[in-house]
Amino acid sequence: MKSQDIRNAFIDYFKSKDHRFVRSSPVVPIDDPTLLFTNAGMNQFKPIFLDQKQADHPRAVNSQKCIRVSGKHNDLEEVGVDTFHHTFFEMLGNWSFGDYYKAEAIEWAWELFTDVWGLDKNRLWATVYHEDDEAFELWPKVTDIDPARVLKCGKKDNFWEMGETGPCGPCSEIHYYIGEDSSQQTPDGVNVTDEYWELWNLVFIQNNRLADGRLENLPAKHVDTGAGFERIVSVMQKKYNNYATDLFMPIIEKTEALTGMSYSKNPVPFQVIADHIRMLSFSIADGGMPGNEGRGYVLRRILRRAARFGRTLNQHDPFIFELVKTVGDVMGDIFPEVVEKQSHIEKVIGAEESAFGDTLDRGLNHFDKVLSNLSGDIISGDEAFKLYDTFGFPLDLTQLMARENGLSVDENGFNEAMAAQKQRAKAAGKFVAESSDLEWVTVSEGIDSDFKGYETTSTSAQIRRYVAQGDDILVVLDQTPFYAESGGQIGDTGAIKGEGVELAVNDVKKDGESFIHYCEGSIKADVRGGVDCEVDEDRRQNIRKNHTATHLMHKALKTVLGDHVQQAGSLVHPDYLRFDLTHFEKITPEEINRIEKVVNDQVLKNTELSVSVKSFDDAKKEGAVAMFGEKYGDEVRVITVGDFSKELCGGTHVDRTGDIGFFKIIEESSLAAGVRRIVAVTGPKAVTTVQDQSDALASVTSQLNCSVDQLSERVSKLLSQKKTLEKELKQRKKTGSAFNVKSLVEKGQSIGDHNVVVNMTEAGSMDELKDLGDALLSGLKSGVGVLGAEGEKPMLVVVVSPDLVKSGTKAGNLAKEIGAVMGGGGGGKPHLATAGGKDLNDLKLAMEASFEIIKNTIEG
Repeated sequence: MKSQDIRNAFIDYFKSKDHRFVRSSPVVPIDDPTLLFTNAGMNQFKPIFLDQKQADHPRAVNSQKCIRVSGKHNDLEEVGVDTFHHTFFEMLGNWSFGDYYKAEAIEWAWELFTDVWGLDKNRLWATVYHEDDEAFELWPKVTDIDPARVLKCGKKDNFWEMGETGPCGPCSEIHYYIGEDSSQQTPDGVNVTDEYWELWNLVFIQNNRLADGRLENLPAKHVDTGAGFERIVSVMQKKYNNYATDLFMPIIEKTEALTGMSYSKNPVPFQVIADHIRMLSFSIADGGMPGNEGRGYVLRRILRRAARFGRTLNQHDPFIFELVKTVGDVMGDIFPEVVEKQSHIEKVIGAEESAFGDTLDRGLNHFDKVLSNLSGDIISGDEAFKLYDTFGFPLDLTQLMARENGLSVDENGFNEAMAAQKQRAKAAGKFVAESSDLEWVTVSEGIDSDFKGYETTSTSAQIRRYVAQGDDILVVLDQTPFYAESGGQIGDTGAIKGEGVELAVNDVKKDGESFIHYCEGSIKADVRGGVDCEVDEDRRQNIRKNHTATHLMHKALKTVLGDHVQQAGSLVHPDYLRFDLTHFEKITPEEINRIEKVVNDQVLKNTELSVSVKSFDDAKKEGAVAMFGEKYGDEVRVITVGDFSKELCGGTHVDRTGDIGFFKIIEESSLAAGVRRIVAVTGPKAVTTVQDQSDALASVTSQLNCSVDQLSERVSKLLSQKKTLEKELKQRKKTGSAFNVKSLVEKGQSIGDHNVVVNMTEAGSMDELKDLGDALLSGLKSGVGVLGAEGEKPMLVVVVSPDLVKSGTKAGNLAKEIGAVMGGGGGGKPHLATAGGKDLNDLKLAMEASFEIIKNTIEG
């Protein structure tokens, strides 16, 4: 069976048992900060197991994309070296949410394996948790398995837990013996040797682990199964090597074609690259991007590991990106995103390969030097850190190369060097005084910083405390209309006034839950009364326009560029909005026009914004977009723009989209690899921008005497003419036609039969002056020429005709002597030499002295 048919057969089998097919969730779980990557089929059903959500259907089946590269599932050093560990894999699974239980799960798993797929029953083994007598008795009861092939095992292998507390339960695993001689099977090999492959794990979630370690029964019992697709395909295709199946061989064959190397002669690099390109393709397709932290650094590590194995295949130019299409050919039927986003994936991987390729070879050379100077068998932490810091080698890459040479790496020393660098960076950072270290003057007691700015821009308040810090006066109020900088929105400005208080508010920042107003002005030491607070209304209104426009643009970016776009940072300023996004290529002018149109269409609709406060879980269920990396409490504020946009946001916004007036992008640039930056303006600023551009356009069309439609053609023509003229001018200077050689020669002075020409020029550089000297030399039958020019310093060129060179008059000697008159020197070839001086005033003296110097030289 082909892998595609095996996958479909699994899904269809459980569909026949009234299971609903649920598509795979992304491998990048943006809305689950507890996970770097989706690592099991049950991840998307976690809220059901935690009793946070009701299942839409009591039975489910799917094939889940999974990535395991960290934590207890970190088998990276084995990937590609053995034949069955992977960073990316598919997990086939079927689930029961409070519906069927152990009997059906066991019976159906056995039926699919033996009756539908025809696996050899004499190679299959079943394990159960040693305390789960129910499952132990069910296996021989509901299937025809040999009872001797049902084994009891301990907690390590046969008890599943979600975490230290929460849902858990016993599990039953199905193993398959891949050895050549089936008579050599023994129960002792199960869960011990690599000849017994675990193919399917049936988890029976029946308990809840309490904080004190005790177990209690759950009111509803669930079934959560996971079957390793790659291993099942390997067994079904009788390969017993995952990489020899049709899931990997097309990728390996493509790698052979690209490298000209043989898989059979050196399989490990091919296997590593085949595994890693699958992991990279799917994680990037689902929104992941290589970077220096978190999951981004995992992607970078995996790509660099693949690139290093590419070097062992003699590949020094980017080539891994060329495997993306093959991944799509193999997997695109069930996972179309890897085909739809092929171009984006190729660009991301290709750019990373290019960037790392420049330093990889140098790093490998440095590693060889480290080995040659090594006295023991341990590479120091400092050297490993240098490979990381200077050459971009992840620690595990250095460890891999060390193992290949029978060495190890001082990992503790590496971690210490990393910590020291972080401490240095922290110490070099900008010093910001901790508010708790300041000597605050307490004016009144009670809660502080109750924010009233959503409803009003002015309110009365009571000063809780204040402190003078340099030129600033920091103030905390009991309540405030001033927005404190957060979520990308800049803090408000305005005024705080009262008896003995005259303050201009320049900024507001958060310190924990307190709003600190940064002010300048005066405050009396004995202040006791209340104050009046007034936010700069016009400035706030501009901020509101820009913040709502940011939401609209975020959705427009996803609409135009694709769902891979994620917010990577933002700034909402009164004068503009700035938005950083994940996208790996320049946004074209056409795409910018489309983005502007999408936003302005929403502005013209004048949709009323809906602002609501609800639980985080409810907001997420409704599809609200949470910004990755933002911290949200139990209650969140949801900003909804019709059926166009819904985001979690604590900022200030307009009442209706029409209040924005107009939206215009003014800048698009690259911020970092894979991150673009957009700057845009709204309202009056946008109108002014367009008017300024229109004025500039009108001025240019007026000067060129053409219409706007003709402008592009006219400018192109002017640039072409300019290029032609520059070329002609350069040629004229080279040939000497920029000045009259014949006239100069005719005006020359005679020394015997020889002509001497001494003349100033308007040459702008020594190169131009030498070109003029060449032209003059071609017009001199017999003689010497001296040409001068004024640059930043005096300069001149001396040329001597061939007959005089032959008789002993050398241009280099003349230049040296004339240059000395200018307080400088000179030299060059016998027929052409140059001289320079220090003071422009001396150039005239040198030119006047030239004739006598030449005469004395020629006359001997």
